[in-house]
Amino acid sequence: MDVSAGGHRVAAEVVKASDGIDQVVLQNGRGASARVSLHGGQVLSWKTHRGEELLFTSSKAIFKPPVAVRGGIPICFPQFGSHGTLEQHGFASNKIWIIDDNPPLLPPNDSNGKAYVDLLLKPTENDLKFWPHSFEFRLRVSLNVDGHLTLISRIRNVDGKPFSFSIAFHTYFSISDISEVRIEGLETLHYLDNLLQKERFTDQGNTLTFESEVDQVYVNSPDVVAVFDHENKRTFFIKKQGLPDVVVWNPWDKKAKALVDFGDDEYKQMLCVDGAAIEKPITLRPGEEWTGRLEISVIPST
Repeated sequence: MDVSAGGHRVAAEVVKASDGIDQVVLQNGRGASARVSLHGGQVLSWKTHRGEELLFTSSKAIFKPPVAVRGGIPICFPQFGSHGTLEQHGFASNKIWIIDDNPPLLPPNDSNGKAYVDLLLKPTENDLKFWPHSFEFRLRVSLNVDGHLTLISRIRNVDGKPFSFSIAFHTYFSISDISEVRIEGLETLHYLDNLLQKERFTDQGNTLTFESEVDQVYVNSPDVVAVFDHENKRTFFIKKQGLPDVVVWNPWDKKAKALVDFGDDEYKQMLCVDGAAIEKPITLRPGEEWTGRLEISVIPST
């Protein structure tokens, strides 16, 4: 796709990666770009018009299915973490998605002036043995003229019985130094601490900063959360709809050393902040569809 929109040329080009799996490169006409792999429907790269990479990917990441890539934006579906009976984070990030050439229409604002790709995941017969529910998971990844990255998920129940699922967009932000970063928008919220058997706590009302491992699910969070990176002088904004929870994760030094696909000191350069629906799984009756929306943007800050 190569379209002229508002004087800016936007493009979506399919390229074959070194692992033989197709990727889609989105460009917004001002030099910003994003790269999406059909392995997992996963955004692997998001760059500003200056070519600055905004997403973290580990130098030890494994680019070989069925292993999900450590970095970018893996999609956790239909389960987050160990909150269920499936493998860690479900199976969507391990599967090969297809390009959806004829998706159901979205509102014009989700297409006009944007570089985008539509992807589709359906369960295989083998998937149905482990999670016996027929679904269609449609994902649109788009890049607008300002370089904002949007992921729109539409999950439809095409089964004859209801099913429930959890979902998270496990976004690995690239940061200067974890000790120089803070998050605003989660103050005074309840959260589940995955390091303490999902015990429920209440945030004490301070801006969230980091000095040790963190793995928390903030529930019923606001629609906008901000990540301030002082050293890089930039702020990420996470806007979301249909995703009431926010996951905050950093493995810190001890766990980083235990992860085979993660560098020992790389925890200093990344922070995961996810739009998610975890505490209260989403239930779809036959024929029903759920839509979730995540938009991430970055602005210079002092």
